Amino acid sequence: MITIGITQGDSNGTGYEVIIKALSDPRMMDMMVPVVYGSSKFFGYNKKLIPEAEQINTNVVASARDAKAKRVNIVNCVPDSYNIEFGQATKEGASAALASLKAAVADLKSGAIDALVTAPINKHAMADADFGFTGHTEFFTAQFPGNETLMFMCSERLKVGVATNHTQLSRVAEVLSTDLIVSKLEVMNQSLKRDFCVEKPKIALLGLNPHAGDGGTLGREEIDVIVPAIEMAKEKGILAFGPYSADGFFGTDFYCKFDAVLAMYHDQGLIPFKTLAFDNGVNFTAGMPVVRTSPDHGTGYDIAGKNQASARSMMCAIFMAIDICKHRQIYGEITANPLEIKVFETKNAPDRTYLPE
Repeated sequence: MITIGITQGDSNGTGYEVIIKALSDPRMMDMMVPVVYGSSKFFGYNKKLIPEAEQINTNVVASARDAKAKRVNIVNCVPDSYNIEFGQATKEGASAALASLKAAVADLKSGAIDALVTAPINKHAMADADFGFTGHTEFFTAQFPGNETLMFMCSERLKVGVATNHTQLSRVAEVLSTDLIVSKLEVMNQSLKRDFCVEKPKIALLGLNPHAGDGGTLGREEIDVIVPAIEMAKEKGILAFGPYSADGFFGTDFYCKFDAVLAMYHDQGLIPFKTLAFDNGVNFTAGMPVVRTSPDHGTGYDIAGKNQASARSMMCAIFMAIDICKHRQIYGEITANPLEIKVFETKNAPDRTYLPE
């Protein structure tokens, strides 16, 4: 079976809670072998706070290669001296998250796990722990150099990529370029084909300025940067359209006519995405040779330790990681033998439902 690694995230948030709740679903053990990177002490402490988790069987292993099916395998990579302070952004909580992440990535690189699901971190606390990156996406881009990556927020209903990742809003126009947009479109187009089984993806681009610049009256980035990127993408065979004004695009459900949307900056894409798909949204790092997903919510400090967190997004992140692994295998087979493509389209196309009811 597919082996899925799961990082603990920030010790003081809801990471363990959503992991434990997600793995309490009996369907999980039938679909994959889970390996949690963190602390068996932290796992056990959080498990006691969740009555429905009593039936979970755990297994402490030295490496993911020793993982057993039908149980939660735990790789102890966080010092036993660390403690939990629910709801607090501490250096120790971030250091635990970083230790978990480093151990998991090492196994991901070696092939000991097939995919990785990352629980949420606190970016400010991670900076204090010398993380050195503005988020998971940037971290994984550095870990697998030579690959253009894309922060790709995905749900059954909507898929939104971000051109400038976690760039400060005041610098977005400066960072944005035609070449950057084209490279992100290439990653998105390929990911839709390889990871989500979309034969001919249709991608919409949002404008940067209000009303998509209103013909240059409210800004020229659309004319000078985005439209040329769309034309270049079309020359490469990518079905790209726009730029569209973000408010009307989402307000009229026009996004339903496209397979994915490329937003120019973080909040432009993530505000509508989380409004429409908060409970089942997944953050996927597209463009890498490995599979990494994450729930689309934060650390949840305000409800940490209270057994109030929903595990739906974590479940979706796990299911999507499994699906993408399978899709990539199928895609590799059909690209190696193009005659099998039609069989794939008619018999193996998924229903794109990441959270079974």
